[in-house]
Amino acid sequence: MKFSQQKRSLKENTSYFLKWTAISCLLGCVGGLAGCIFAKCVSFVTSFRVSHSWMLYLMPAAGVLIVFLYQVFHEEKNRGTNGVLEALASQKQITLATGPLIFISTILTHLVGGSSGREGAALQLGGCLGTIISRALRFNTKDRQTALMCGMSAVFGTMFGTPAAAGIFSLEVVNIGVMHYAALFPSIFAAFIGSRIASWMGVAGERFTILDMPEFGLAGAGYMVLLGILCALVSIGFCTLLHRAEKLYHKQFPNPYIRILAASGIFIAITLLSGTRVYNGSSMELIEEAMEGHVAYEAFLLKAIFTAVALGGGFKGGEIVPTLCVGAAFGCTVGQILGVSPSLFAACGMAALFVGVTNCPVATLIIALEMFGGEGLPYFAIIIAVSFAMSGYYSLYSSQNFACPKTEQN
Repeated sequence: MKFSQQKRSLKENTSYFLKWTAISCLLGCVGGLAGCIFAKCVSFVTSFRVSHSWMLYLMPAAGVLIVFLYQVFHEEKNRGTNGVLEALASQKQITLATGPLIFISTILTHLVGGSSGREGAALQLGGCLGTIISRALRFNTKDRQTALMCGMSAVFGTMFGTPAAAGIFSLEVVNIGVMHYAALFPSIFAAFIGSRIASWMGVAGERFTILDMPEFGLAGAGYMVLLGILCALVSIGFCTLLHRAEKLYHKQFPNPYIRILAASGIFIAITLLSGTRVYNGSSMELIEEAMEGHVAYEAFLLKAIFTAVALGGGFKGGEIVPTLCVGAAFGCTVGQILGVSPSLFAACGMAALFVGVTNCPVATLIIALEMFGGEGLPYFAIIIAVSFAMSGYYSLYSSQNFACPKTEQN
């Protein structure tokens, strides 16, 4: 390369770096503040629900309000996280109502105990913030997509306290096998800024301790291969359950008001029949029990059913936290049956289910390291690779594109 070309290249790179450093800092700050407010609201309504068990019976009212809000803003066909992924992959726009609606509807869902997570809100809220900034600055399509990724990374990193994974996940989740590397450093910057703001505002990230970490060896590798295959099957079943539940609801109850009322009735009934509220809301206590090495054998299946009933019927939030719950409970169960470190198996089950439903192996490995520490690296690496390969092309997100095949046979 000639000196003049090197000089021009350096100038362009410097300009790009300075431009996106400023924008990522802006989105990191705004996304961090929005994520913190959202996290504190979810925490508050969850505590209120736990101390007021009768909130469960207000589920029909909360459901009707959610449907009403989406109709008032003409967002009945809003595709949620799928819409955000479509905006990243094309010139489609995220509506400005997406952020406020998912914020309010997720809070309402958690207030009455609907089985859902937070990442759907995090990705949609972050994408909405990225859209606002990109419109204000009149970005072209490529810059708009980078801004969306920065916004998603900032709020996701704030909510989960896993900034490195958040920065990679936004790049990896759209086109499996291909990453938008131009957005790497701004997404990472935004995620870490959002995470730092969260720590300043007292929003703690998700961290778990593995109680028993056996020395890694041939037996440990064999256990991870077995658990990885089993978790891949569970992830396929979980994705299928969620998608079919939604289709069945729409087929049986075309009216969205009747649909969400039916979902509310079913959810209340199965909660009362189960005799416990552990499957309501995000069920973080279920993960904690699994990490301590003891859960009911059927817990993973019940959490999956509760989630399908709530989200399929129209309640909002996200599927990732329920996925982690299902993975932790299933891994712990297998560990209890085999008599091998249920706590380690719970952690590995979380990682295996996450990669099985999102198809993001790099982000999954990083999030496992951020949540559990580096000591379990060999276990995480093996089970993530096995689950990714064996879970096929199933996904939580119908808009996810498989740019590269998972196996050579395809």
